[in-house]
Amino acid sequence: MEKFALISVSDKTGIVEFAKSLLKFDYEILATGNTAKLLSQNKIPVKEVSDLTGFPEIFEGRVKTLHPKIFGGILFRRDNYEDKIQAKENHIPPIDIVCVNLYPFVQTIHKANVRIDDVIENIDIGGPSLVRAAAKNYKYVSIITNPTQYDSFLQELEAGKISDSTREKLAVAAFSYTSNYDTHIANYLEKRFGLEKSYIRINEKLTKKLRYGENPHQSANIFGDFEEYFEVFHGKEISYNNILDLIAGVELCEELGENACTIIKHNNPAGAAVGISPLDAYLKALKCDPVSAFGGIVTFNHKVDLKTAEKLNEIFLEIVCAPSFSEEAIQILKKKKDRRLVRKLKSITEEGLSIRTIPGGLLVQNKDLITFDKENLKVVTNRKPTEKELEDLTFAWIVAKHTKSNAIVFAKDKTTLGVGAGQMSRLDSSKIAYMKAKEHGLDLTDSVAASDAFFPFADGLLEIIKCGATAVIQPGGSVRDQEVIDAANQNNITMIFTGIRHFKH
Repeated sequence: MEKFALISVSDKTGIVEFAKSLLKFDYEILATGNTAKLLSQNKIPVKEVSDLTGFPEIFEGRVKTLHPKIFGGILFRRDNYEDKIQAKENHIPPIDIVCVNLYPFVQTIHKANVRIDDVIENIDIGGPSLVRAAAKNYKYVSIITNPTQYDSFLQELEAGKISDSTREKLAVAAFSYTSNYDTHIANYLEKRFGLEKSYIRINEKLTKKLRYGENPHQSANIFGDFEEYFEVFHGKEISYNNILDLIAGVELCEELGENACTIIKHNNPAGAAVGISPLDAYLKALKCDPVSAFGGIVTFNHKVDLKTAEKLNEIFLEIVCAPSFSEEAIQILKKKKDRRLVRKLKSITEEGLSIRTIPGGLLVQNKDLITFDKENLKVVTNRKPTEKELEDLTFAWIVAKHTKSNAIVFAKDKTTLGVGAGQMSRLDSSKIAYMKAKEHGLDLTDSVAASDAFFPFADGLLEIIKCGATAVIQPGGSVRDQEVIDAANQNNITMIFTGIRHFKH
């Protein structure tokens, strides 16, 4: 009985040699269009798909393999009596090897000034169908989608038989191949047509292999276009933990706005401030917790100058990141040979997805980019905030948003004075923030405080009042809100509800 190998490839690397080798094992070669032409030019006997189906390629090649004789030859079960009878009655020969790779969609979209019509024509239809059909029938059919698979496949064929495990591996690789192909198409068209992001964006590009992950025994890589956003131009290789802290610092810095500086340690702000200059902002941020700042990551919104660089060199810092640096600042900062200097090339505050792995899949959510409108803030106490308090409350609220829950942030003059982060109890976060402020000689009298979520009881608010705060901002929404409001009124402080929660786990 005839047996066929179907070959239809856009990447023709090694295909002539592969086809010649298949002839040795008595396979007849079926091929389409340009693949058939190339094989014929190299004196390889080939039967065009249209000769087997009795139906010509039509619509400029848009339809060529979509035919029952092709898909029947791939999909019929060789050990099923009814399938074999139907195949014989309909003159469907078995196609035991399918060698297909798809139209070069990804290469096409990266061409300069590419037309949408050219992009659409490079969306393969028959190819993915052939690949999936062969992969589905992996018990009997070998599906080859990459020239790198040719040699090992031929070696096994030479040994006498393609093993079940080989066909299984080829099938898994094939489904992964078509899945990735479809994702590239969806991602491109989403962007081209300006549609809302509704799925995970996958990028095959491996930018960099890191020395290790969160700990030395964990391997790690960066996938995607990290270098479009950041340029590491001096110092040791950037690490996994460095990158997490860098992103946390830049996100907070961007939201704080003009002349902001953040100091990040273990993904939490050890200090943050808005000043009249980068140096002023740094000095104000540093005073919040100069001990924790040691080994931290400092980010700026503005150019780092000579005076700022000189101050930065007074303590050990893992990273200094800014949009730009003066030449004098670079010379000063480069004296610390291991510290990384990073230029932020463009804003990272953009719509997108936050993704975490879980057993069996992914947890996916939109990024937390919401900000409150000052006109929609609800003052729930008898005393109203002053203009200065409102500015400081807004500042503290932004910092709390970027602090691990449960978060309590004390601030004054757009400067953090105490940060309580990541505690199981909001009460404990308040106590830690106060303890840190006291440790560094900072006075919380007449400060403001922000809480990333509501107070379930009045005790959390009373602890903040005891620390010296006269104004508090929180989401509200507790069943005991009135109890908390009453406590605020009894202590003559102002309190604002935002209606927005900012948990950060």
